Amino acid sequence: MNISYNWLKDYLDFDLSPVETGDALTSLGLETGGVEEVETIKGGLEGIVIGEVLTCVDHPDSDHLHITTVNVGQEEPLQIVCGAANVAAGQKVVVALVGTKLYSGEETFAIKKSKIRGVESFGMICAEDEIGIGASHDGIIVLPADAKVGTPAKEYYNIKSEYVLEVDITPNRIDGASHYGVARDLAAYLKQNKLKGTLNLPKVDGFKIDVPSGEITVKVENTEACPRYSGLTIKGVKVTESPEWLKNKLTLIGQRPINNIVDITNYVMLSLGHPLHAFDVAYITGGKVIVKPLSEGTKFTTLDGEERTLSERDLMICNENEGMCIGGVFGGLKSGVTETTTDVFLECAYFNPTWIRKTARRHGLSTDSSFRFERGCDPNDTIFVLKYAAMLIKELAGGEFVGEIQDVYPTPIAKPIVEVSYQKINSLIGKDIDKETVKSILDSLEIVVEKETEEGLTLSIPTYRVDVLRDVDVIEDILRVYGYNNIEMGESVKSNLSYQSPTDKSYDLQNLISEQLTGSGFREIMNNSLTKEAYYTNSEVFPASRSVYLINPLSTDLNVMRQTLLYGGLESIAYNRNRQNPNIRFYEFGNCYFYDADRKSEEDVLREYSEEFHLGIWLSGNSVDTNWAAPDEKSTVYQLKAHVENIFTRLGITTNRYEYKQFSNELFSTAIDIQAKGKGKSLGVIGIVSKKVLKAQDINSDVFFAELNWGALMKEIKKHSVLSSDISKFPAVKRDLALLLDKNVLFDDIEKIAYKAERKLLKDVTLFDVYEGKNLPEGKKSYAVNFVLQDDEKTLSDKQIDAIMQKIQKSLENELGAQLR
Repeated sequence: MNISYNWLKDYLDFDLSPVETGDALTSLGLETGGVEEVETIKGGLEGIVIGEVLTCVDHPDSDHLHITTVNVGQEEPLQIVCGAANVAAGQKVVVALVGTKLYSGEETFAIKKSKIRGVESFGMICAEDEIGIGASHDGIIVLPADAKVGTPAKEYYNIKSEYVLEVDITPNRIDGASHYGVARDLAAYLKQNKLKGTLNLPKVDGFKIDVPSGEITVKVENTEACPRYSGLTIKGVKVTESPEWLKNKLTLIGQRPINNIVDITNYVMLSLGHPLHAFDVAYITGGKVIVKPLSEGTKFTTLDGEERTLSERDLMICNENEGMCIGGVFGGLKSGVTETTTDVFLECAYFNPTWIRKTARRHGLSTDSSFRFERGCDPNDTIFVLKYAAMLIKELAGGEFVGEIQDVYPTPIAKPIVEVSYQKINSLIGKDIDKETVKSILDSLEIVVEKETEEGLTLSIPTYRVDVLRDVDVIEDILRVYGYNNIEMGESVKSNLSYQSPTDKSYDLQNLISEQLTGSGFREIMNNSLTKEAYYTNSEVFPASRSVYLINPLSTDLNVMRQTLLYGGLESIAYNRNRQNPNIRFYEFGNCYFYDADRKSEEDVLREYSEEFHLGIWLSGNSVDTNWAAPDEKSTVYQLKAHVENIFTRLGITTNRYEYKQFSNELFSTAIDIQAKGKGKSLGVIGIVSKKVLKAQDINSDVFFAELNWGALMKEIKKHSVLSSDISKFPAVKRDLALLLDKNVLFDDIEKIAYKAERKLLKDVTLFDVYEGKNLPEGKKSYAVNFVLQDDEKTLSDKQIDAIMQKIQKSLENELGAQLR
């Protein structure tokens, strides 16, 4: 939130500089991100002056340009080529001199000496939008005749510069979302540090009703959604442009002035933190404001011109016939204040934060009002805020206060009572703070001591402090005002011996595997755990019935928790392919979430919910792009399988501890399930994503995907210890077999049988060629397999090698029906 330094001084008399103020607020927990000097108009109109057009003739080489001479208060008049239709001799105008910087949004351009159609031009005669004082581009600005030539435009338009502090409001500190709220906190800091600081709350003592009757009445039908509603009728107002001081106040902190009535409501909200809304009385049919929800499905057009479908849980501010405003969130298109408005009904209410938050999310609206209401405004300041805004309206727009203030507040909200002990204060803070200092801090925070004993205090908390409901909240407030930096470090440091937990080990291994994949050319991605229900509708692998649904989703695209990492990665692939980046190597660590209704238990409300930590890996496009050394080489599912096996090896899971089971489903055209050997428990899957799934994401290239259950992998290596040995001094021997096999036989089957036949001396089995087609019997294929044999204690003899190879060959023949080619 932007806080104006001078505006802050309207409520607090203090001597800190803007930078010192930012530091003080940061120490209080209202972190100040920066302090910036700004002007009411960007650039401050530097280099722009008031001039007088002395002569104006048509350009000889143009049907719309004019050649003018302009007196700008210098020794000689300037020749300026101007294209405005309304330029004429004798006018007082605004001139940007050579070297002046003008601003258009975030873009900047400088005025230079130029030649236009052969005629030199030494400046520019400006329109409103070109210098930022208005939006009109109908022609140049023509000033009154009494405007003094040579006067800097900065002085003529009374441009102010100001310091603006960017204060980051945390969700619990909504009491700081206003200038007075920040001043109130700063006053506590100044008092604690014995610095000058007098807090000044605006006065409303002069408020009085002008006409005793004729007011708009109020009826609240839903007091749960609207515990308090206050309103005042003001008749005979004149809606005009706001005075300069008010426009400057709003503009300096990034607000756009609209008209005097609307600007006052915004000014008061930014001053005191409580939103207001002004209705045109002409649209309050029946002379009554009714606060209630409307029927489910009712159509309502908001101020932005968009028609919205209402829920029966949307609180509406209505007249007798229809809705006028979504309460606390957004005004309606018809009922707002315009230049034709003569009578207004001014609203200041307290709405239930939960209702406002859900309505704002339901309609995708985030306004200054909803931001404050959904975090909790003060229910007990509506009358004060209403009177203050009404008096400003009377001052700037005229009018009379008609009838009594309408205040519907059936169940007043009491101040929270909190008990806190001195022992707990000192224990949590880590320092014994003097009791009088504690009470002084509480007093500066407007927290009233209702009762005091030797052991502690009974406190009455202001209702604007929605974040202070427990003793620990009070202690936190005491500490932030006392100063975190004022808590000294003790002379001794106490610690416990630490040990590596399973979580620590898992995290270390995640980093290890991340480094391995990154070193192999992969990029890490992080997708949202929230995803769309449509991915799981009609799915057999991940049915919607197993999805964890959000009670209050931001949108239908973010309404369930993901059950698989697949879809997030496919979205990332589609995004990259659409931006000419088709060669993909992605990986992601992330949680997947599941719901199981059969596990529901009244004793454990979370029992039916579970989450698993997964590792997803995606390959698509080329693994090698054409270059001088190599042609294109497409990525394959076998490359992905190799990366997965390398991960298993790095984790210490050897090939004899897992096995592959082939399958296919709606997600994969073909895939293998990696299972812990002898346990039947899945460690992950590797496969080729089905064309149907890819088409839904508009991806027209093969995608290979692996998803590993990281939690299952961690259990698998729980008792694993890493052993090392010297490299063998004795040579390895390689032998090849060309095997004729049935088409349905996998290389994995060959590998398993070979290792089973020779457990000690067989070190590696590699497939280096596969052939299917001509000269082979139908239903057959040929595998060319390389076997590596090695003895760590001696050199193998030919007799030993031949015996081992015959043993392997015999096993393959018996179990797979293999034949040598």
